[in-house]
Amino acid sequence: MTGLFFRPVETKDDVVRLDRALRALSGDLGDDHASTAAALAVAIEGPHPAAWALLAQKGDETLGAALFSPVFSTVEGAAGVYVSDLWVAQSARGRGLGRRLLAETVARAARLWRAEWITLAVYAESAASRRFYERLGFVPRTAAGTMVLTRDGTQRLTRETE
Repeated sequence: MTGLFFRPVETKDDVVRLDRALRALSGDLGDDHASTAAALAVAIEGPHPAAWALLAQKGDETLGAALFSPVFSTVEGAAGVYVSDLWVAQSARGRGLGRRLLAETVARAARLWRAEWITLAVYAESAASRRFYERLGFVPRTAAGTMVLTRDGTQRLTRETE
């Protein structure tokens, strides 16, 4: 893909592009999309961002996006990067952009916090995504299951421990 470049999300226009990309990803997955451009801006701004993001662009067209954050594992013995969202436009799929976007993500995370490995979640019903990650060498960690405490549950937990 000639003319393709990767860049961090830094401006308000970038955040709008990121929001559009992640909304498209949610649509592809049939997911609810509670996030907003304003929430994304808050997450990636400031001296201690909760997340970082990259855009893959060709000219003015956004062809891919990644949203990621730091993680540390005692099992791995090193810092890593959790990729919460990876999106490639339908028109760009099958041409290596997903692989390149993940490589750019881990390279940036390595510079930012010395990340040495990647983790992510894949929906069980997303066979194509699972095959893509397996081709890259990702392996499932079946001994551990993902558990989530929602906003309401987190607020309740906090109130109950005050």
